[in-house]
Amino acid sequence: MATSTYLSNPVVTINSVDLSDQATSATLTVRYDALESTAFGDTAHKFTAGLGNHELTVDLYMSYAASETYATLAALVGTTTTVKVKPANGAASATNPEMTLTGTYLEALPVANAAMGTLSTISLTFKGGVYSVATS
Repeated sequence: MATSTYLSNPVVTINSVDLSDQATSATLTVRYDALESTAFGDTAHKFTAGLGNHELTVDLYMSYAASETYATLAALVGTTTTVKVKPANGAASATNPEMTLTGTYLEALPVANAAMGTLSTISLTFKGGVYSVATS
């Protein structure tokens, strides 16, 4: 069985601000609603792709400094924006695709998550948007 290990230095950009230095995890799920297209005479259910229902979940350290986590995200709650994720730093290519959600919606922002002796972290979910991939 073929396997590969990809040790990366991913890039996470939210609203044109590179938050890679605050990010600890990013999961982009590409999903399309399943529309049933089964017709008379078919012997099994058939489906076709409907509307895109994509989602990006990103975990970040919370920083209140200028141009960091809170300053970048506070005005985005309840609005749409563009987010980009690349597996590694460097130019977009076939082996380092830049995945983009344009018009993705940020529903909520945890503004504080504090516990004694730990770094403050938050988890965000961006919903919907148009998915595209750049390889050059």
